[in-house]
Amino acid sequence: MDKYIFLIPLFPLIGFLINGLFGKRLGKGIISFIGCMSIAFSFIVALFIWKDLLSLEPEHRVFTQTLWEWMSVGGLKVDVSFMIDPLSMLMILVVTGVGFLIHVYSTGYMWEDESYWRYFAYLNMFVFFMAMLVLGGNYLVMFVGWEGVGLASYLLIGFWYQGIDNAVAGKKAFIVNRIGDFGFVLGMFLMFWTFGSLSYLDVFPKALELFEHGSLALNSPVLIAICLLLFIGATGKSAQIPLYIWLPDAMAGPTPVSALIHAATMVTAGVYMVARTNVLYTLAPTALLVVASIAAATAFFAATMGVLQNDIKKVLAYSTVSQLGYMFIGVGVTAYWAGVFHLMTHAFFKACLFLCSGSVIHAMGGDQDMRHMGGLAKKMPITYMTMLIATLAISGLPPFAGFFSKDEILGKAFAFPYHPLAGKIIWFIGTVGAGITAFYMFRLIFMTFHGKFRGTEEQKHHLHESPATMTVPLIILATLSLFGGWLGIPELIGKLFGHVPNILEGFLEPVFEHSSRIVAQYGHHVHVAEPVEWTLMATSVVVAIIGISLAFYIYMVRGEELPKKLAERFAFHYQVIYNKYYVDEIYEFLIVLPIYYFSIFLWKVVDAFFIDGIGVNGPAWLVKRTSAGARLVQNGFVQTYGAFMLVGIVTLLCFFIYR
Repeated sequence: MDKYIFLIPLFPLIGFLINGLFGKRLGKGIISFIGCMSIAFSFIVALFIWKDLLSLEPEHRVFTQTLWEWMSVGGLKVDVSFMIDPLSMLMILVVTGVGFLIHVYSTGYMWEDESYWRYFAYLNMFVFFMAMLVLGGNYLVMFVGWEGVGLASYLLIGFWYQGIDNAVAGKKAFIVNRIGDFGFVLGMFLMFWTFGSLSYLDVFPKALELFEHGSLALNSPVLIAICLLLFIGATGKSAQIPLYIWLPDAMAGPTPVSALIHAATMVTAGVYMVARTNVLYTLAPTALLVVASIAAATAFFAATMGVLQNDIKKVLAYSTVSQLGYMFIGVGVTAYWAGVFHLMTHAFFKACLFLCSGSVIHAMGGDQDMRHMGGLAKKMPITYMTMLIATLAISGLPPFAGFFSKDEILGKAFAFPYHPLAGKIIWFIGTVGAGITAFYMFRLIFMTFHGKFRGTEEQKHHLHESPATMTVPLIILATLSLFGGWLGIPELIGKLFGHVPNILEGFLEPVFEHSSRIVAQYGHHVHVAEPVEWTLMATSVVVAIIGISLAFYIYMVRGEELPKKLAERFAFHYQVIYNKYYVDEIYEFLIVLPIYYFSIFLWKVVDAFFIDGIGVNGPAWLVKRTSAGARLVQNGFVQTYGAFMLVGIVTLLCFFIYR
């Protein structure tokens, strides 16, 4: 099946072209069929390739396919090629599997939209570029997909472009990501200069060879530079500090788009890229420390920003930024498989959460403010139960999926082999952030589904459960949110059930084998005894329970009274957190406005006055004025011409006499 890898991105591309070119003439049923089945076919092909991959010995689980030579310039040779190994296999199954469910959900959610065909065309394009990013056999093909998902996000975030805020949000996402992409490009340049190639199968073996021969030292400046430049790209695409500001505004798009961006495609790209580049990062411990530190800061601060949000989608947006921080903590502390594990479980419960929020918004007639909701559990039982399961998963409670992946990350952070002390600090920050996550997610549950309804009578009259096209994907995703974590069951818990193996870690082991060997040889041997492991695990669960209990007490026991009192008592802190630490305003003041006024200066002074006024129009003006003066002499009077001839003769005589 390896020769059919190209079909995985091809089917979404065909769906995009058909719906994009002919969608206006097609019925919505045909558009839905083409849009959904193009992703379903990709998922089916991926399943067959996965089956073939499993039939091979672990060390041989790599399929490659070269379609054609893209460019050959000097020493740079780039092919349009694909590579499937356990990492890209897992990613493409998540992208196409969750992507298919989101497509099916969209058929119900977007049915009344007049641009239905355009929506599905963009959605198919999104999955196509994400498949290119994941399957690319070199960094340049990955970059094509990387830029493509940026374009698709711009089109989908600003899908309802008639609203100025939606258009601005799409533009903001596009521009902020370009900042990160500049770092990615520089990283590729430096990588090619160092290793002479951009192919995974060339770069990583070459790096290991240079390292083993002593030509490339551990923590070499060039390796640190490459990794940090690539990470700049990841901070843009995966919304880490300081380039996270675009993601909350991305809520301007349709809710299924938010689910696709946050769960299955764009924001996971940065995590995948760092995991793919694991060999280089492992050889650059300083870069790993930077990754883990920024990730921990992002996980904590984004969690605090979600505490006071009232827009149901904004709460989920900040939770995504925070959860991406946990993924980067995983890859940053060399627990690459754990970071990817959390990426997978997060795709399940975050897609479920967003689609559930879409179901609520659909029932509320487009209202997204949780202060207008309440008591929806009775009217929307399927939405409520599925969202509750996904909320328990993101809160990190056993036996839900998020517990296993989050616990693996925090446990590995505690035993960070390169920087043990920093690892324990990161563990503490991550644990506190997990408690805050549990608090604001159950705040969402209590404000939305419990208590009395706070909306209008008209909204109350129209409350209803969503159709099957929307609820069936919710049930599937909730099931995955409940059981998906058992694929990566920790060894400690596995022993309780007769040494149940960690399936996911074993599956991904060949991808991270070289990194594990380097860490074992050069990292600190941090031994964590079993009682300590149980204590760490219990601590994260207790912290989550405390967060849930606080949310219950504040929003269920005390109702509206206590939140108002707390807001008044801690007014300054409330305003700072409610306004997201004024980061957007600070960026506006320090970056946007100076650039804006500098551009005005360049336009009106440098360009209009100096370049156009003096440089271009100045000589023309001088010639015009000079010629106008000379024209006065040509007046047609013989006396004038005679006088000038006399002056000329006298001038010549003086010249020859006195020279």
